[in-house]
Parts: sequence; C-alpha cells; structure tokens
Amino acid sequence: MALAIASAGHTMGTHMEPDLLKRILVVDDEPDVTELLDYKFKQAGYAVRALNDPLRAVGLARDFRPDLIILDVMMPELTGIQLLRMFRADALLQDTPVIFLTAKGETVDKVRGLESGADDYVTKPFDSRELMLRAQALLRRAKSAAAAPSTRLASGALVLDIERHEVTAGGKEVELTATEFKLLRLLLERKGRVQSREELLSDVWNYSPDLETRTVDTHVRRLREKLGSAADVIETVRGVGYRVSD
Repeated sequence: MALAIASAGHTMGTHMEPDLLKRILVVDDEPDVTELLDYKFKQAGYAVRALNDPLRAVGLARDFRPDLIILDVMMPELTGIQLLRMFRADALLQDTPVIFLTAKGETVDKVRGLESGADDYVTKPFDSRELMLRAQALLRRAKSAAAAPSTRLASGALVLDIERHEVTAGGKEVELTATEFKLLRLLLERKGRVQSREELLSDVWNYSPDLETRTVDTHVRRLREKLGSAADVIETVRGVGYRVSD
C-alpha cells in the first residue's frame, strides 16, 4: 500500500519542545502510518503505542492510559468514529484528547468528525511535523485543564459531574434525588476511605450521629438499584459502613 503521507522524511525543527513522558496511542490500519508516527514521536521523547487492529484499541488504551490518541477514521471492523464513541463512554478514557487522521478531507467529513467528539482533524496526506505540533497543542491544553479544579469524580464506569449535577454509569445518565447525589458525591470524594453510617448521617443528612442509621442503608440500597451495573463500586464494609472502591 502506498504511503499517503507528505514529507515523511522531514525532520523536526530543533525549536520544538517535546512533552517528555507523555503517552500517545496511534490506531491506524496502515502499518506504514503507525511505523512512521511511532518513530517520530519516540524520537521526540514521547512514550508511544502503535496499533493496526482497531478491535484491540480500547483494551490497550485502558492499560496504557494515553494522554493523547491519534485515530484513523476509515478502518475495517471498527471505524474511528465508533471507537471514539467507545472511548467517550469509558470513565478512564472519556477526557483523553483525540486527533482524527483520515483521507476523508471534505468539509462535511471534518464537521462530522468534530461533532462526534474529536478534538482535532488532520487529513491524509499529512505533514508529520504539523501533526506533531497539533499534538503538542492538545497536550498543553489538556495539561492546563488538569491544573484547574476538577468538577468530575469517577470510579470505574461511574462518573459524577458536580458542575452539571449529572451522574452517568457506562455512559448513560442516571436520575438521582438531591440526597442520593450528595451521598454519592461524598463517597466519591472520599474514594478508598471507609465512611461509617454515623459519619454519613452527619455529613449528608446533618443528623446527630446517635439517630437511626437505617436511613443510610435504605438510601445506599436505592442508589445501587439506580446505578445498575456500576452499583458494585459502592462496597459494604461489614459492621462499619460504606466506601467507593478506588
């Protein structure tokens, strides 16, 4: 297959500033593309994983935890748009910046790609240096966003957005009462730490600790029912209380 890349042999300018230790995942069914980008980004000081099989992309991404994903659109078995939807539905990957890399260069294709959730869109044939500059820009933007106070709390497939007052489990919105939302938020904020029923009564309901603790158990049971497959993130610590698994 002919390599659809412009100036592949063009070397990077010395003024570029590689973001060392950042991880980049490249998914493209053309080995020539993945080999080139694997070489270029590693040369610039990045950790890279390059993959030609889109069916393995989500599993590898969950293990590798990339800071940026470069994703081909037209691939067999799974398209880039389908993969992007899977990434955005995964609590571990949903905020990872994604650059679409594709031969589909019409305006309508770019609009569709960006509307599907991609952060940038680069058409083939592409200049490798331009792609690296775009990648650096997205990584800087993500770094700035990470420095700001987070309004999102997550555990597994469960995500709570404080600012939007919204909870999703496996990408699907979950309707909670104000008290259920407050209870879940507190458990997520103290993830990995056991919260006694007395502490929860005091912090969520503003009750005196000597009041009936069955109120907590009842609300946790209802909360688990609403969370469905994500319910197991709330663990019961026998004889003590509850915690959200880390």
